[in-house]
Amino acid sequence: MKRGTLIGIIIAAIFAGFLLWSTMSAQRVDCQACVEFNGGRNCAKVSGNTQAEALRAAVSTACGPVASGMNESIACQNRPPVSQQCTAR
Repeated sequence: MKRGTLIGIIIAAIFAGFLLWSTMSAQRVDCQACVEFNGGRNCAKVSGNTQAEALRAAVSTACGPVASGMNESIACQNRPPVSQQCTAR
């Protein structure tokens, strides 16, 4: 393997490691939310910077399998979750 190729691979690996570290260090709260909609129930666990952000994302993710179409997705996301639990990292 050429020296230039090896240096390129090392630089790319360092950059990828930095991106992974910076993304993961920003996630400070884990939230799990369960929703019931159209007779279905689903739960999702999501990480976020704040509790509000993580909870909103968990509800949105949980609504995916139980709602079909944009109108149902919005209606599902506007309902309060049937259960929620958040923990700080």
